[in-house]
Amino acid sequence: MDKLGTVERAREAIRTLTGWGRTAPTTARVVHHTGVEDVVDAVRGAGERGVIPRGLGRSYGDAAQNAGGLVVDMTGLNRIHRIDVDAAVVEVDAGVSLDTLMRRLLPFGLWIPVLPGTRQVTVGGAIAADIHGKNHHVEGSFGNHVLSMELLTADGQVRTLTPDGPESDLFWATVGGMGLTGIVLRATIRLQRTETAYFLVDTERTRDLDDLMARLTANDDQYTYSVAWFDSVSTGARMGRAVLTRGWSAKVDDLPRRLRRNPLKFDAPQLATMPPIFPSGLLNRLTIGAFNELWYRKAPRERRGEVQNITQFFHPLDIVAEWNRVYGPRGFLQYQFVVPYGAEDVVRRSMEMISSSGHVSFLNVLKRFGAGNRGMLSFPTPGWTLAVDIPVGPGLAELLDRLDELVLEAGGRIYLAKDSRLTPEALRAMYPRLDEWQKVRASVDPHGVFNSDLSRRLKL
Repeated sequence: MDKLGTVERAREAIRTLTGWGRTAPTTARVVHHTGVEDVVDAVRGAGERGVIPRGLGRSYGDAAQNAGGLVVDMTGLNRIHRIDVDAAVVEVDAGVSLDTLMRRLLPFGLWIPVLPGTRQVTVGGAIAADIHGKNHHVEGSFGNHVLSMELLTADGQVRTLTPDGPESDLFWATVGGMGLTGIVLRATIRLQRTETAYFLVDTERTRDLDDLMARLTANDDQYTYSVAWFDSVSTGARMGRAVLTRGWSAKVDDLPRRLRRNPLKFDAPQLATMPPIFPSGLLNRLTIGAFNELWYRKAPRERRGEVQNITQFFHPLDIVAEWNRVYGPRGFLQYQFVVPYGAEDVVRRSMEMISSSGHVSFLNVLKRFGAGNRGMLSFPTPGWTLAVDIPVGPGLAELLDRLDELVLEAGGRIYLAKDSRLTPEALRAMYPRLDEWQKVRASVDPHGVFNSDLSRRLKL
């Protein structure tokens, strides 16, 4: 009976994997487990090419790939062990998705404090990438809210780590460490309380980049959540024109009567799945330019206090599953950087370089970051963060190399969860605590059991 159960739980296959950008495919042995003991056995028998955990595959690049090695699919570890409503704390397996967690927590009036642009991220992935959202200037990144975690290290031990405990250095090496210090098995997360699953949103159309950055600088701190979509195609006087949306959680009294009957309803449908039929090149300057014009014009010049649901405000892309297929078989790269406040010219110059390069971006976001945390490889640091999604095509590598130089000169950095082509030299210059992180990693994994395509590319 036990043997049959183990066989049923442990599924293994040779699979070709990519990140969400669908670039740089590699093949690995992928094993799916639902028990901690099985994951421990997998790590102990990883082999020469090592092992890396994988969640729902939402890292854009090669962080959750391991060519010729072992990949542990963590989505089978998906139990929510404890919800402490009084303390606003949840204890959860690393394979639980934020989507599942939100659905379970909202009826208790509890809210995940940091959400990225999709709910289809596991808790383990959220820790490994130290994800951030629209409220970084207020709440910081995901690691700020992790009270403890259980980490499986290379020696087969399961260690309980806390932000300020005896192994706090390992805790903070794991937050943002891209799965290279070990496998997070379980985490305890501090939550927030909410009266509703809705938001009050202010929307503004801005004329250009100067107008956008002035409004963000002047009063962003008045809002819990803030993000700007900007036009990546327009140049000259209209360059950087944007739709700025900012808001905060709605109270029950803020809702219209029809919504007050069920204020904590998880109103976030998925309406369709994108079929794999789109050719590369469909998203080009003509089609994206038309989309940008439509998106900008349909937004109100100014609207205050609109009630929006989770999908409208946080996760519009989650309405369509597999939306990354629209970029075609060549895929796309998401390029996200942060530069310090005072380096506004770098944001301007990067927009100019992209718009004049012949490459175009479909999804374009500008936000402000607050203070970073103690994560040695955590991405957020005070400043401006810009993210663009660019279809893969000739000349893109050269454009991004030039952008790297611009970001480096300003003392900025690239987000590893989005990266698939950074060099080891650039990484070292961007992350000044890299040596400290490598020392911690070597202390718990001296033989490099945890390995990935990203770690080999960046010589970590």
